[in-house]
Amino acid sequence: MIILGIDPGYAIVGWGCVRYEHGRFTPLAFGAVTTPAGMDFAVRLEYIYEELQLLCAKYTPDAAAVERLYFQNNQKTAIDVAQARGVTLLALKKSGVPVFEYTPLQVKSAVCGFGRAQKPQVMEMTRRLLNLKDVPHPDDTADALAIAICHGQTGGTLLKRNLLKQRMEQQRGHDK
Repeated sequence: MIILGIDPGYAIVGWGCVRYEHGRFTPLAFGAVTTPAGMDFAVRLEYIYEELQLLCAKYTPDAAAVERLYFQNNQKTAIDVAQARGVTLLALKKSGVPVFEYTPLQVKSAVCGFGRAQKPQVMEMTRRLLNLKDVPHPDDTADALAIAICHGQTGGTLLKRNLLKQRMEQQRGHDK
């Protein structure tokens, strides 16, 4: 199963593509879609949409794992991130990739076995699970890989695979 993990944002969208087979993860590629602060916000959203569609076309993931938003103190930032997240979900939907969403608590639990793990612990476990020399940067990229791992750990079960297959078949029926 090829999983595209995404940490949504509008300045930086972290992404990581992994293969999950026989209980093992293999990193295929990872990086970040970045937009400059001075760029018109609508243009930023368009750029994110287009880049994510290109990633889907290039890696043809079987599933996408996206982090759910959680409350932030800065309402303006939260609204902007929510808009970018919407564009992300649309790009995945239009690319025909089934989307699964995970909270930060679920990601920490899946990667570290402890839902209250600190960010450095999650990043180090992500590095170890993917057998990488260094923790990927920026942090958003490492987070995206952790989200992909979370899907492999929780979505890789037989039940989840059957649900994924059903979702894909339903989606094909709607797209006709």
